[in-house]
Amino acid sequence: MRRRPQASSSSPPQQPQPTQTPSVTTPCLPQRPHRSPFVCLTLFAVLIYSSYGVYHYQFESLPVPLTADQVGKRGFSEFSARKHVRALTELGPHPVGSDAITLALQYVLAEVEEIKKTAHWEVEVEVEEFVAKTGANQMVSGLFKGKTLVYSDLSHIVVRVSPKYAADSVDNAVLVSSHIDTVFSTGGAGDCSSCVAVMLELARGVSQWAHGFKHAVIFLFNTGEEEGLSDFQVYKELAGLSGLDFAYTDNGAVYHTKNDKFELLQLGSLQHLGENMLAFLLRVAASSYLPKANVMQEEDKTGLSAAVYFDILGWYMIVYRQRFARMLYNSVIAQSLLIWTTSLLMGGYPAAVSLVLSCLSVILMWTFALSFSIIVAFIIPLISSSPVPYIANPWLVVGLFAAPALLGALTGQYLGYLVLHKYLANAYSKKKQLSPAIRTDLVKLEAERWLYKAGSIQWLILLSLGTYYRIGSSYLALAWLVPPAFAYGFLEATLSPVRLPRPLKLATLPIGLAIPVILSAGVFIRLAGTIIGGMVRFDRDPGGTPDWLGNVILAVFVAAVMCLTLVYLLSYIHLSGAKRLIILSTCAMFGLSLALVLSGTVPAFTNDTSRAVNVVHVVDTTRSIEDPRSYVSLFSSTPGKLTKEVEQIKEGFRCGRDQVFDFVTFKVKYGCWTEDDSDSGWSEADIPVMHVQSDTQGIERTTEVLIDTKGSIRWALAINTNEIRDFAFTDAGNSEELVSVGDKSNVDGWHVIQFAGGNNSPRTFGLTLFWTKSSTLKADGKRDKQAPLLKLRTDMDIVTPKVKRVLSKLPTWCSLFGKSTSPYTLAFLSSLPVDF
Repeated sequence: MRRRPQASSSSPPQQPQPTQTPSVTTPCLPQRPHRSPFVCLTLFAVLIYSSYGVYHYQFESLPVPLTADQVGKRGFSEFSARKHVRALTELGPHPVGSDAITLALQYVLAEVEEIKKTAHWEVEVEVEEFVAKTGANQMVSGLFKGKTLVYSDLSHIVVRVSPKYAADSVDNAVLVSSHIDTVFSTGGAGDCSSCVAVMLELARGVSQWAHGFKHAVIFLFNTGEEEGLSDFQVYKELAGLSGLDFAYTDNGAVYHTKNDKFELLQLGSLQHLGENMLAFLLRVAASSYLPKANVMQEEDKTGLSAAVYFDILGWYMIVYRQRFARMLYNSVIAQSLLIWTTSLLMGGYPAAVSLVLSCLSVILMWTFALSFSIIVAFIIPLISSSPVPYIANPWLVVGLFAAPALLGALTGQYLGYLVLHKYLANAYSKKKQLSPAIRTDLVKLEAERWLYKAGSIQWLILLSLGTYYRIGSSYLALAWLVPPAFAYGFLEATLSPVRLPRPLKLATLPIGLAIPVILSAGVFIRLAGTIIGGMVRFDRDPGGTPDWLGNVILAVFVAAVMCLTLVYLLSYIHLSGAKRLIILSTCAMFGLSLALVLSGTVPAFTNDTSRAVNVVHVVDTTRSIEDPRSYVSLFSSTPGKLTKEVEQIKEGFRCGRDQVFDFVTFKVKYGCWTEDDSDSGWSEADIPVMHVQSDTQGIERTTEVLIDTKGSIRWALAINTNEIRDFAFTDAGNSEELVSVGDKSNVDGWHVIQFAGGNNSPRTFGLTLFWTKSSTLKADGKRDKQAPLLKLRTDMDIVTPKVKRVLSKLPTWCSLFGKSTSPYTLAFLSSLPVDF
């Protein structure tokens, strides 16, 4: 203690000096822990506006479409490409085997021949149209697991552009591929007439540049992709090729529906795609670093050579290898752990407990955010006419899921704050040299800082997991970990125990979040839009998934994004009066969104964003080939009942789950059907036949089956792998083996052969079945379950009178939906029992 001076007789008496301690000085006293609610709300508004601004600039700010005159001979013109799109979409749907696909091929061929005529005089342009006779693709991963894709009579167009006077360039080529065919339900402006149009315009531009290339560029205009025959996965699995997917995606809800049309193509999207691809081709085709001849570099089995790449606002592309990423991420993780360890050693036991409690606040934040949003996901199907009322208006997701998630995150973090506050109050109570008022303020400030620091813990965990599993998007965790931590260390860190905590500076937040928001805000919003668009076709087996499941997936994603990105901002809220305003605002937003949904003011589907449905006239001979059952089936891959649709269509439909319709590639567990007026429009001559030619019982049981698909050139055959261990499949016309004996994958005990081809495809096939040694026979010689040995569905692109009436009455908010597993408008079902 400082000794007070003694008073003298010659001097006036002095006032006593206040007692002071060496550990506390006036400059270290904390400011009052109060923050204006207006400031906090402003921070929220700035973050929301900045996030949307990043999304708009990155994904919606497209280049200006250019005319042919503006780009000259060597550039890319969107207006020229759009002429091709319009010409192709005017043909209507052109699936494999249709007359329209022939016209589309003729159009493309004429255009590439014109490109050949106008090419640079030092450039060689070779054009070839060829027909793939018959073949099969057998893959084991993704959506193709358990399937063999068989094709026949498919026409393709190949254009090879190369320099005339560089002979070795033809041995090293860059392949650009896209498909001409569409599904049966749409003209395919986006998928993929726009791709074909871009390739035609690229081929025209490249034909003026190629005299300086070191490698040829091959443009493959293929058919069969919509049947799964030329997807990039085929190139990768069967040919071992590596490559990139170039695509511009916007509203995923229109995919494979009537709304994939020319009028909805966004201006600037083709210019964006074309300019990127042209620049890529000009650089790669002139590069000296591609593998020579037909030698492909073997992919690094460790995956360390894989590329990690992302763009910054669409202006700059960042590319580095996984090897560098691993080194960088491990360095950041090590430094983070070192900083945390040092901090805990300096802070001792109280710091360790505070860290645990701050992590508890993060856990509570996640728990409440997920709980609130998931509860809403369960409630919506119970009170709304559609389980997914936000399809046509995605912004409703902000009110329906983001608002409850924000409310839950704030509630959870506040509860964690109270627990942490209680502990710190007890810890600071031992510091008797501080006044109670100062101790109270210090506790609030210390709790606020621990909440902010806890945000970096969750991102450190995500970065560690991403590094361990080599996830390419781990750069997002790096961006959300390093800048906020750097801003805190630069502006907030109290390196000396003598210094007392102060309120978090407002500058810390914008400095720390600027880089993360720029890198990730647009990506998160786009991912949410992708999930919303996917809900249109979410139910692969109609009625097979609960109506709430899609909502739960979306709710979890939204809640996760809210917890991950708002953890730093919410730590500023608890020392302000903004909590009440935020709670009232989120509740009002949720209530308004719910009211709009319940009142029908905002419809779930519109004419431009439709519900995906299928209308199929089914001729079923699985029970009796002599007395087939004929009916029209109506089902939807969009979650929800078809009550409103049936009320408008009428035509005698009944809906429910009491009947399961097996379409071989999928099952309809909820749908509508009618047998009224369904006996016309089809012929018994088109009913497929499966005839057992022989059944030998030697060392191994072998069965020969002849399959006649009649008039169908698109069909699916399922083989029961519980009974059949292997099989061989041949063209009965010329005995050519299409699928040889060998290991085959299965899904749920079935292996499916999907066939698609042109009009000259074979119709009769031979199937040799090799039975398993184990038997499903009981002791009395009967089987546990009468599952069929083979299931066959043949499709025909015929609209029967009944289907025509149904389609004419289909609500405008509905659209036919097509994919490789979907049946056409007329389908025949047949089967071969195990005890044939």
